[in-house]
Amino acid sequence: MPSNPKPPPAPARGYWMFVLSPANFERTRRLRFSQQGMKRRHLRKAERMAPGDRICWYVTGTQTFAATGTITSPFFESSKRIWLSDGTPDTYPWRVRIRKDSVRTPEGGVPAASLVARLAFVRKWPKASWHLAFQGNVHELPAEDFAIIARAVATA
Repeated sequence: MPSNPKPPPAPARGYWMFVLSPANFERTRRLRFSQQGMKRRHLRKAERMAPGDRICWYVTGTQTFAATGTITSPFFESSKRIWLSDGTPDTYPWRVRIRKDSVRTPEGGVPAASLVARLAFVRKWPKASWHLAFQGNVHELPAEDFAIIARAVATA
């Protein structure tokens, strides 16, 4: 009797958080959440992103989670200036095409402070220094953390 081979396992889905200034979040919004760029130093993360991966946006200044979305393309490179860097000039050359899922204004978003006690990725830092978890342009998140954020943004 021939054996039926098991189908290959589905690829693991990735979960990502983009950390943007209010001005850069507005730039993404003006693009109708059609693409998101990453700073040059994040090539390895961009290479790991895939269609179907889920994303969320943390907006500095308001310190809120303002949106969730889904990546719809592999990463690509572009030199078109869209996002602006506060520090060293950067063209955010690594891009992914995206679609929005839930969107709030930064002011109407979910305060990060209301979720940090439940987020595993924040536990790397002392409780009083939770803001350090939101430094940098892009972070990979555990699936459970993303689910907490996505639920909160969808019901805000």
